[in-house]
Amino acid sequence: MKALTVVLLILSAAALLLTSCAPGPNALRGTQDEEGKVAGFWKGIWHGIITPVTFVVSLFNKNVNLYESRNSGGWYNFGYILGLSMVFGGGGRGSGKVRGWRREE
Repeated sequence: MKALTVVLLILSAAALLLTSCAPGPNALRGTQDEEGKVAGFWKGIWHGIITPVTFVVSLFNKNVNLYESRNSGGWYNFGYILGLSMVFGGGGRGSGKVRGWRREE
């Protein structure tokens, strides 16, 4: 009985922890900024590429954010992820030729 209580407590804590990290809705999605523009796919790519620099700046300046909240939704998110993958890579080296391996004949 005690073991079951411990397991249920751990599972409840894990469920609470995982659901507390889930993102909420973006109330500013599709709204225009001060210039009347909404960040789309190309802006998402750019923001993804400059994320490493933006992160460092955001540590010292509270007015700098990593992510544009006034965006077009899915296309901006796709561009952002694509820009991040351009900077940080993602398996490109795994498709290369293996060095030092010879086929036994």
